[in-house]
Amino acid sequence: MAAIGRAEHVGSLLRPDYLLAARSGYVTGELTAAEFKAVEDRAVREVIALQQDAGCPVVTDGELRRESFQSEFTAAVDGVAGAGLDAWLWGDWHSDIVGDVHVERPRDLAVVGPLRKRRNLAAEEFTFLRSCLGQGSAEGSGPIAKVTLPSPSLFANLWSPEHAAEPYLSLDDFLADVVGVLCDEVRELTRLGCRYIQLDAPHYPLLVDPAWQEFYQHRGWDLDRCLSYGVELDNAVIDAGRPATFGFHLCRGNQQSRWLVSGGYDAIAGGIFGAIDADRLLLEYDDERSGGFDPLRLVPDDKTVVLGLVTTKRPDLETMDALLARVRDASNLIGRERLAVGTQCGFATSLRGNAISIDDERRKLALVVHTAELAFGEV
Repeated sequence: MAAIGRAEHVGSLLRPDYLLAARSGYVTGELTAAEFKAVEDRAVREVIALQQDAGCPVVTDGELRRESFQSEFTAAVDGVAGAGLDAWLWGDWHSDIVGDVHVERPRDLAVVGPLRKRRNLAAEEFTFLRSCLGQGSAEGSGPIAKVTLPSPSLFANLWSPEHAAEPYLSLDDFLADVVGVLCDEVRELTRLGCRYIQLDAPHYPLLVDPAWQEFYQHRGWDLDRCLSYGVELDNAVIDAGRPATFGFHLCRGNQQSRWLVSGGYDAIAGGIFGAIDADRLLLEYDDERSGGFDPLRLVPDDKTVVLGLVTTKRPDLETMDALLARVRDASNLIGRERLAVGTQCGFATSLRGNAISIDDERRKLALVVHTAELAFGEV
């Protein structure tokens, strides 16, 4: 665990306004690809500096080059139609801060042909991030560069029986090729020297909701199959990416300070915590929606749990006393030596970030680091 650290954020960070304006200008043709990339590079450098100033031992590029955390898959691969931003955001979203909203699944979202990879998903992101962190990161003496990728079964969202056609007459057929693409990606990342890869899997906690269970059942996957076969696919990607360390992030939806479902990990912990081959479990635990710590009893001794105690959905800061008390409570169920602290989710799952400011984000990252220092004597 010491090789990764005791303080960690999930991955995505807020896009500055000038980056959002540049993306819009690129889409409309006002900026060339080279001009837009220069703006992206500037924004990534700034967000790396923000994390380093906060003392973060694990650093990402904030996913700033992506439309959303999942979108690089369809941006890099042919064979899917209708995969705009709403392809990743549909559902009934809830919030006490900004109000509820319903987003329809795009009608034209469909798998329309064989998946053909045109470029890497995250290899370029990693090489730029590594160059900004310097040689120390590659040698293990500086901040660790983390790359985030989606869990393969998350892309069940793209396939539907109504549009099923060759070569993907079943969801299993489609996801087999999704796994192939992701296995190629993690092999390339490790070849380039990436030491830490995180799979984001928010779809598993959604299964506590009957409506989401019905969504998967319509695709031929009941709850047990979602967990057992889904984790089998995750493990195939993890195996392909060794010797990198792997994190596995589970939350309940995160978009513009909204969430999708409520409920503890109890119903899914047995099928995931002991079965997933990841080294670190990044779990959402910032409020009562997340349930209690009891499921941590099911975490095997060889895994670290990153307690996502600091919310990214609200600007107010948690108190140090409350955070340290939560760490103490969790340590009654899992050894303190296997705990770390972090954020409950990303700050900007897509272009539409949460309802907080970059200054709020900076303070929350520093709070995570300071909590780790006090709770564990190290970060």
